[in-house]
Amino acid sequence: MAWLLLFFVVPMVYLAKMSLEQGFFPLFTFSWAWSNFSDAVSAYRPQFVRSIEYAGIATAVALAISYPLAYWIAFRGGRWKNLFLLLVIAPFFVTYLIRTLAWETILSDNGVVVGLLRDVHILGADGRLLATSAAVIAGITYNFLPFMVLPLYVSLEQVDPRLIEAASDLYANRVVSFARVTLPLSLPGVFAGVLLTFIPAAGDFINAQLLGTPRQYMIGNVIQSQFLSLRNYPTAAALSFVLMGSILVLVMIFARSLGTDRLTGAGA
Repeated sequence: MAWLLLFFVVPMVYLAKMSLEQGFFPLFTFSWAWSNFSDAVSAYRPQFVRSIEYAGIATAVALAISYPLAYWIAFRGGRWKNLFLLLVIAPFFVTYLIRTLAWETILSDNGVVVGLLRDVHILGADGRLLATSAAVIAGITYNFLPFMVLPLYVSLEQVDPRLIEAASDLYANRVVSFARVTLPLSLPGVFAGVLLTFIPAAGDFINAQLLGTPRQYMIGNVIQSQFLSLRNYPTAAALSFVLMGSILVLVMIFARSLGTDRLTGAGA
């Protein structure tokens, strides 16, 4: 509680106070300027929508990639499980910035990926991946993929194989057994993985800055610019609170749609 009070509550209170100030750097005065929120939303609505879209797509792609991978490691990895998990988290031994710069090289116009896509006529002769929405989403997906894989692996690892065997004894085929036994028991991992991926992805700005153009900028880029370049602290703080509030609402909707009782029941 002391840790949360010092490093979460106090900064949040300070940020909330800042969001209600007016003036110009370095002279800001507290004036209950609630208009900062409405002005921020109206001025940067496209970046807000783009952030949610990019984060949602990246989370869905990460889930589609991570679930089969985590399933295979949990049920087929055998004695090599630890090695496979190490390979999943190995990119984290390299800094976030360098990993994103590596993607800038991979997706460059003269790179192998673009050349291959041009050869199979998926991209035109002048087609490109870098500086597009696809590049930004690919970078976000790659950088946050381990946050999806690890919770899924933990949930799947805890599934009792005897339950799957019992489903087979009751004449359930593999598809039915997966849908009725494995998937419900892994829902806590799905829930945790989606949250751990979507929340930081929505506030990301590195991928859009390095792999995209200003046309792909997300709300994180705007907040970073307002804080560090324009020194417009009240607007930046208001944008931060609107982003946090939007994510909180989406998380509550997701939790309700997935079913909190199902999560706790599956976890038990």
